[in-house]
This record gives sequence, structure tokens and C-alpha cells, in this order.
Amino acid sequence: MLVAAACMALAGSASAQLFENKDWVESPAPPAPAFDASRLIPIEMPTYLSLRFGIDPATIVITGDGVVRYVVVASNKAGGATNAFYEGIRCATGEMKTYARSNGGAWEVASQPEWKIFKLQSSTHTAALASQAICRGSAPRDSVKDMVGHLRNPIREVE
Repeated sequence: MLVAAACMALAGSASAQLFENKDWVESPAPPAPAFDASRLIPIEMPTYLSLRFGIDPATIVITGDGVVRYVVVASNKAGGATNAFYEGIRCATGEMKTYARSNGGAWEVASQPEWKIFKLQSSTHTAALASQAICRGSAPRDSVKDMVGHLRNPIREVE
């Protein structure tokens, strides 16, 4: 069963890359935006996870190259450590990139951020965020307002 699921994930990624625009160039990522933990909208996650994830809707930006950038915050359900990540999702290829991280202090910029297929990288929060709110198939949703609406009322779509 796991082998079949892995094969399907690879096949989906391979087809996305097969039809990928070879001339695509990512726009430069601006510095990580300020975020406010009081504005976080929770991302619906499996109950077995020990972390909670939320996204600050004021940080969501859809760029002209099809990348959606945002700040997501992870915190331990038992209290304690909180970490923030400035990430991007590319719906067209099912990839994500982490541009910077913060553990409550200043942002630490990733030295060489790379696009990674989020379903194969154990990025459970990224996969959940993409399917619940950010992506509509292989494209970003039409607007940040639409994304925020789906964050507040997640509807799982068939992939």
C-alpha cells in the first residue's frame, strides 16, 4: 500500500515536471516579512502530530511567477518552542522552498534555498496548506482572499 502511494506521488511529480515550463524563472524573494502570532489561522493537521501550525494571512503573497510566499509558525502543543518559516509553494510542480527561519529572534536566511517536492520531504504542513488553501490543482487560487477563506474553512480536494 505504501509502495503504491509512493509510486503515485512520484508519477504525479514526474508529470508535473514533464509539463513544467523550462523557461520559468523565480522572481527574487524579498526579505522575510514581519508576522503577528495573534493573527495566525490554524492549518488543519493530523491529530497525532505534536506540533500545531498556523499561517499569518497578512504575509501571504501571490507572485507573478506563480509562487505563493507566506510565513507559517510551528509550536509545540505542550507549550515551549515556537519556530517560524518563510516559505514558498509552487503549485505547478508540487514544490516548496524555505527562504528563512526564526526561533523567536531575528530571521536566519537560508544560505541556498532549493525547491523540493513537499510530498516527498515530510513537509506535512506544506502539503496540508497546499491542498487546503493555497493551490487549486496545479495553480494558485485566484486571490489571497480566496486562500484565507479556504484556510478558515478547509475543504480537502481530490488530487
